[in-house]
Amino acid sequence: MISDIQQDAASRMGKSIEALKHEFSKIRTGRAHPSLLDQISVSYYGTDSSLSQVANIAVEDARTLTITPWEKNMVPVIEKAILKSDLGLNPATNGMTIRIPLPPLTEQRRRELVKVVKHEAENGRVAIRNIRRDANNAIKEALKEKLISEDDARGAEEKIQKITDQYVKEVEKLLEAKEADLLSL
Repeated sequence: MISDIQQDAASRMGKSIEALKHEFSKIRTGRAHPSLLDQISVSYYGTDSSLSQVANIAVEDARTLTITPWEKNMVPVIEKAILKSDLGLNPATNGMTIRIPLPPLTEQRRRELVKVVKHEAENGRVAIRNIRRDANNAIKEALKEKLISEDDARGAEEKIQKITDQYVKEVEKLLEAKEADLLSL
């Protein structure tokens, strides 16, 4: 009973960390990376598809991405989708290849992105604390129904707190790494 609650909490906290990593990957640093275009979707024969499903995305150099669509008629559709995205990118088309030069980030824009990253990290910490609260409520419910003893409940809550602390430290590590990445030139 207690171990199930702890495993569920750890599993959900792990998913929160993965979600945070995904959110961080959307935030652009100065370097080109294919995951930068992950959230862009294009209409492919009437169905919204992710960009990686209709084209090959590659890193040409540190500041340039290249997109090679599987079909020639997708070039203008992909170009329009990139322009409409809120990434601030200007694609340049060369026949079947779309090149996306990434402009260097200004110091002000870097500071704004650091604020966004800190906000995302705080959302991650809040999600982890909410999971801790849910787990502690499940333990208190089990105690109320006399399924576990008070000592077991106290020990389980301490274990849940240790798991929570571990995942909050993971959020802090991710935040530090992303901040350093954003502020490095």
